[in-house]
Amino acid sequence: MVRKILFTWLILQGVLGWAQATKFKVILDAGHGGKDFGAVYHGSIEKNIALKTALKVGEILEQDPQIEVVYTRRSDVFVELQQRANIANKSKGSIFVSMHCNANKNEAASGNETYVMGITRNAANLAVAKHENEVVSLEADYKIKYDGYDPKSPESVIGINILQEEYLDQSIELADKVQQFFTKKTSNKNRGVKQAGFLVLRQITMPRVLIEMGFISNKQEGAFLNSAAGQDKLAEAIAGSIINYKKEFFAANKTTKLTPVVAAEKDKEKPEGKEKTEAKEKTKVKELPKPVAHSTKGIVYKVQISASPSDLEPTAVDFKGLYPIFKEPAGKLFKYYFAQEKKYDVIQKRLEEAKKKGFESSFVVAYKDGKKISLSEATKIK
Repeated sequence: MVRKILFTWLILQGVLGWAQATKFKVILDAGHGGKDFGAVYHGSIEKNIALKTALKVGEILEQDPQIEVVYTRRSDVFVELQQRANIANKSKGSIFVSMHCNANKNEAASGNETYVMGITRNAANLAVAKHENEVVSLEADYKIKYDGYDPKSPESVIGINILQEEYLDQSIELADKVQQFFTKKTSNKNRGVKQAGFLVLRQITMPRVLIEMGFISNKQEGAFLNSAAGQDKLAEAIAGSIINYKKEFFAANKTTKLTPVVAAEKDKEKPEGKEKTEAKEKTKVKELPKPVAHSTKGIVYKVQISASPSDLEPTAVDFKGLYPIFKEPAGKLFKYYFAQEKKYDVIQKRLEEAKKKGFESSFVVAYKDGKKISLSEATKIK
């Protein structure tokens, strides 16, 4: 069953996968718009705040010639959630960032938080997702388009299907940077990184986050969100986090075309029956040498190929012939790594191998004396 799920995941990745373009492409999604006002409190309107802030984020990012910005909307128009995903996927973006304002019946609630796609039963997270998902009721045939989704049902929020969990870890990295920059640029409460089932994130095939910039229902914080000065600070924080993410996960991972050498693929034979092919693959795996144990001292590079709640055996058969595979628990997830090298140019070749095998969302991570550090820091150490 686990292998069947993994096979389905790999097929989806091939069909829906995105490839990094020459430029780092940022999809900015201003939440709500047109007939969908979002939350409205104390004279502040969510759709207007989201749009103004998104445009300001774009202005900052566009100053970098290596960044291309794509907007899901640039004016006060209604854009269906599915269309937002279509814009992002057709653009083959590097990341997707959706901007919103939070709201709560308890008007004392305050602070910012950033969400990644995930299943949760936390009541507060469910409430936020349910509020943001209610826009689908404004769309025609929404129950058909969203597989019977009922915006009034918590079970529908819990049951939203995650098609691209291989982007979860990168999404968390981006979300964490957003929260760090909010703390640097504003004095608002940091409510952290959370998971919930947002329809707008559901079918987007790239690292993606939904930002709740603050509580519009809180009179003081709502005034900050609605002010030009407040939007400037929020835009600086969001843009800063995106630029920081780009430096760590895009620039350092940019590769040229290399010829990979994969042990499990040395024999290139004509296609045979399924049973014979599987038998041969298992034989090849047994013949592969054991991973060379590297010292944890100094700089060590690995290729992270996925993060998943599924606990898989790290074999070449389950990872399309990639070997060696390492597994590491991370909270409720398991992170899967391919290769382990001391030299950056060598790990770049391993990264290219992973991408050619279909793991398009793979990226290089670095450790110093067993502790994870940024790639930019690792490549500066001689």
